[in-house]
Amino acid sequence: MGYLFAPGEGDFTAVAERLKAADAVHVVTHIRPDADAVGSASALALALRTLGVTVDVRIGQRAPWPENLATIPGVEDVILGDELPDDGLVVTTDCASLDRTGRLAPAIAAASERLIVIDHHASNPGFGGMNLVLPSESTTVIIRELMHYLGVELSPEIAYCLYAGLVTDTGSFRWGTPRMHRLAAELLDNGVEPRSAGMDLMDAVSAEDLKLMGEVMAGMTTLAAGNLTMSVLRIDDSHLSGMNQTAVESIIEYSRALTGSDIGVVFKEIHPGYWSVSLRSTVVNVAEVAAAHGGGGHIPAAGYSVAGPVDDGIAALRRTVEEMAATL
Repeated sequence: MGYLFAPGEGDFTAVAERLKAADAVHVVTHIRPDADAVGSASALALALRTLGVTVDVRIGQRAPWPENLATIPGVEDVILGDELPDDGLVVTTDCASLDRTGRLAPAIAAASERLIVIDHHASNPGFGGMNLVLPSESTTVIIRELMHYLGVELSPEIAYCLYAGLVTDTGSFRWGTPRMHRLAAELLDNGVEPRSAGMDLMDAVSAEDLKLMGEVMAGMTTLAAGNLTMSVLRIDDSHLSGMNQTAVESIIEYSRALTGSDIGVVFKEIHPGYWSVSLRSTVVNVAEVAAAHGGGGHIPAAGYSVAGPVDDGIAALRRTVEEMAATL
């Protein structure tokens, strides 16, 4: 397949040359990883290993990765914790900001001269010494383009990694550009079986998951914010700890699809009193809403984190949306 980006979009050549010249590369993806995080990191690691580069993949957290990511090749070798070797290049994938690297953030901040940032979030400030930050459907799209410049061919394992990020970050191809379908066709031609991949990555939930999801959905509240309507769901610590990641992502997607709602909001209690907030909309730019609270993301999907009582967090978000509504 041909190139996915137009000439001049991103300095792929410089990034590829630096990676090929490295003796060791430490790939870091974001905490509370999703399929694009692990898929982009693992695909890059697999590609570089074919060139003889020593590579490891790290996540700056101690909690294990979600079980729905178990089929992504290489996930079992991900190193968890706060250790970052002093040698080699550091590459972050799918990390919209430095804080998304979790426990590794201090070490990465001190290693900016050997840091390459690869990401697709429009809010990314470019916190590396070299940055390959481009608007695209997923970070795995950027990794696929980079492989052309690395001179690495697709393998079934790499194809699955790339597909994992693509299919999940586009909501099963519900939003994106024609590029996503061209890439998906190439990945299917290289061994990806879409039905089983979809089941493993997005569809597998248990009876207990369904029960917990029902309890969360039953607690939905609808709030007016100016002339906009917010549908708000809360997943407290006790429910979140009992759900697999597929169930959590399903709730977030339900928030987007609610009839009569302009913005879907899910507050997830990562630990007592600390909430990760997911925003979804087809009406407003939720990346701007998230940015007002120190976060970021894409126009239809974004997020941020907030500490304190959840009602205070909801009230603060409501005020931000009211201010945005007044400008529409």
